[in-house]
This record gives sequence, C-alpha cells and structure tokens, in this order.
Amino acid sequence: MHVIRNLFALIGVVAVIAAAVAVVKARTVLDGFDPGAVQVYRELAGKIVETRNAAEATVWKVPVEEGLTPEDVELSMKTVANELNISNVGELPLSKDVEAKSGAQYRFVKIYMFCNSLTAARMLDYSDAFSAYLPCRITLVEDKQGRLWLYALNMDLMIHGGEPLPAALKEEALQVKQVILDIMRRGAAGDF
Repeated sequence: MHVIRNLFALIGVVAVIAAAVAVVKARTVLDGFDPGAVQVYRELAGKIVETRNAAEATVWKVPVEEGLTPEDVELSMKTVANELNISNVGELPLSKDVEAKSGAQYRFVKIYMFCNSLTAARMLDYSDAFSAYLPCRITLVEDKQGRLWLYALNMDLMIHGGEPLPAALKEEALQVKQVILDIMRRGAAGDF
C-alpha cells in the first residue's frame, strides 16, 4: 500500500514540475510577442470552437440594415472611404462573373478593395508576407436567405499575432483597421 501511495506522490511531483516547466517555457516564448497576442489567439480559438470554421473565425462580419440595396451600401462605403482618405483600388463583381460563366443567376457578391498605399509600402518593407493582406478587402454578400452582410479579414492577427510591430507601423496599421471597420459599420447603415 505504501508503494502505491509513494508512486502516486512521485507522479504528482513529476506532473507539477512538468507543468511549471511548461508555464516557464510558454512565458519565455510569449515574451517576444505583441502584448495583445494572447487575447487575439484566445478569441480565435474560441471562435473556431464555436463555429467549427476557421474562415468564419478570422473575419469581421456586419449585417446590413434591412431595406438597403447593394447600390446603397456601395455608395455609402465609397463615400466613407473617400472621406477617410483611403483609396478604392479595385472591385470584383464576383456574382456577375459566376453568372457569365455558369449561365445561371447567382446571389449578389462583390468584393471591394481599399488601400492606403503608403501604409501598404511600409508594411511590405517590414515583411513581404503582409502582401497577402493587401489591399484591404470588404465583401458585400447576399446570404442564402437574401440578407446582405459585409465581411472583411480580421486584421488583429496581423497587428498583434506575432512580435510587436515597430511603434509607428503599428499605429498606422491600427488606423487602417479603424478605417475599414468604419467603412463597414457606416456602409451597413447606409450612412454617408
């Protein structure tokens, strides 16, 4: 009986030591990350568990107010983008392309591309991998029930998910994030 008790005690001590080592290692690794990284990864993991969809977990999604047309939302977003000094650098009318290729009507889907090219250049100077995030895209999607939504890539992972960005670059990235969220929020409300 004493042997079993001592064995369990030894297993407990080993487990506590292993946990302590793991915590120390995790803290050492995280010391090199942006202070917001833990929260960003916590939210990401929570959304993946909740939705079981990694794409859903990495986007911002804003419902468009009832009664607004795609044209209303588009005009609003373009007006807000102009007001906030971010360029509309392209559009992809995806549903029209699908219709042209399939010969069948498809629900409304259009991708709008916005960019502050000077901030984009600074992001690229920091890391060419940021090119995958450029330009900032907002997609106007009619869901299968006919409701309109705005989607954009959640920039928090890019801003906070790794080692801290240089202070000036981080400030610019946070400003672009705010601009994109404003375009989405005001576009969804038909506000211009």
